[in-house]
Amino acid sequence: MKGALFARYSRSPKSVRRLFLDEFADTSSIGAAQEPLGSGDAGRSKAESLYDRVFTQYGDDSVAQLGGAHLAVEQASNILTKVLEWGRLASYLEQSTRYIFYDQTLGNRYRYHIPTEIEGHPIRTRYVAELDGLFDVYSQIVTKLVAYYEAMYPKAEDDSAFVWKSTIRAKACDDARGLLPAATTSNVGIFASGQAYEALLLRMAAHPLDEVRWTANLMLKELRTVIPSFMKRVDVPDRGGLWTKHFEDIRTSMTSQAASLDTKPGAPTTVDLVEWDPDGERKVAASALYPYVNMSERELRATVWDMSEAEIDDIFSAYVGTRTNRRHKPGRGMEQTFYRFDILCDYGIFRDLQRHRMLTIDWQALSPTNGFVTPEAVKDIGSEAQWTDAMETMADLYDDIASEFPSDVAQYVVPFAYKIRFSMNLNAREAFHMLELRTQQGGHPDYRAVCQEMHTQIREVAGHPRIADAMTFVDHNDYDLARLETERRAAAKRAALGVEEPSA
Repeated sequence: MKGALFARYSRSPKSVRRLFLDEFADTSSIGAAQEPLGSGDAGRSKAESLYDRVFTQYGDDSVAQLGGAHLAVEQASNILTKVLEWGRLASYLEQSTRYIFYDQTLGNRYRYHIPTEIEGHPIRTRYVAELDGLFDVYSQIVTKLVAYYEAMYPKAEDDSAFVWKSTIRAKACDDARGLLPAATTSNVGIFASGQAYEALLLRMAAHPLDEVRWTANLMLKELRTVIPSFMKRVDVPDRGGLWTKHFEDIRTSMTSQAASLDTKPGAPTTVDLVEWDPDGERKVAASALYPYVNMSERELRATVWDMSEAEIDDIFSAYVGTRTNRRHKPGRGMEQTFYRFDILCDYGIFRDLQRHRMLTIDWQALSPTNGFVTPEAVKDIGSEAQWTDAMETMADLYDDIASEFPSDVAQYVVPFAYKIRFSMNLNAREAFHMLELRTQQGGHPDYRAVCQEMHTQIREVAGHPRIADAMTFVDHNDYDLARLETERRAAAKRAALGVEEPSA
């Protein structure tokens, strides 16, 4: 009803309150102690009628931006969670691998997805046995890592048991999570508009994996209980059906195109700045001045191009200002230059960086092809051989599944420690957000290293020192127990609010 009200609002001279009373509210019971105004069937019927007319019949997609819903998608594999989080115009919150021990079972088995594609095939038995074995190894190693870090970092006298144990747990989980397979299940909370959900469901309907398509059907059923008018086109054959087929056709065609290429593993470079704008800083300076002058874009750029380096320095200094914390972001002038990075890192780190939606990100299929990483702490506790054996076992299982089924299905068994290649194209303003956030002391050390290197290459490879220097909250330091200060600050906030400390 709220979405319909605002859709009508765009074509009416009335205030929103007047419009509601005149066209949507059942005013017959005003003054009586009955249902809240607007909660009756009459107003809802009018809203649905408006959507049928405007959205379904006329295809005014902006109407579908005016209402949304919260949706919880539970027990989704880590392949599915990446599909769910593809869209930019939505909000997501995913269960973390840093604060939960994944050796805890759900029902009578570990938390991982078994693809329906392998049902009835002999490899299903092996799949279950070897993933159970992988989680057994995870349980053994994470237990050793907790003891290792507890001995290395004894509890400080001023820290509560909760603060200390939370920090130790995060450290151990950071190292052990490389053993988790992509089949590991997670929960994702989503808030999105009707338009965003429609786009998501159409993409999911065209996906090659059963799990993704099956989940799309469940999501559609749930969304139709709360925002039914937004969901009417999704499975209409000549609307959503045509869109889905379009996506499927493109996937088929591009797969055929790629099949003719040499797809040997690429260079092992972790972070490679492959494209940037050499004139980026002067374009930013011109864009920063644009709202404050009365000149055309061409005139302004010509003026800025004639400026000295010192004058450009002054413009940057004025535009960035004095930033007292990382949330003080620069203006949209920083969006006038960009950086395209090719990144190769383990899948666990990719999962963290993939969440940044205000950039263009694309990734290649997950496989054992690019090798895996082994944390130093795993070597220190004497578990390197056990770790390597687990990785090689999963690589063999991947090869055998891929020989019988599409490689999309085989992705489920690949552990997070294996590397994946992906590209990131981001403007300088988004680089401020991502690099300053992901290099904070409490971040995972591996994604901190990736983002520190991205920052370095913006300065040294792109030759944009002004932009790099303006990112004053990028932290290049290393920390032994990174989460400790974060947990201490959280404990101080709880104490200030009079909130009881959780049990350890």
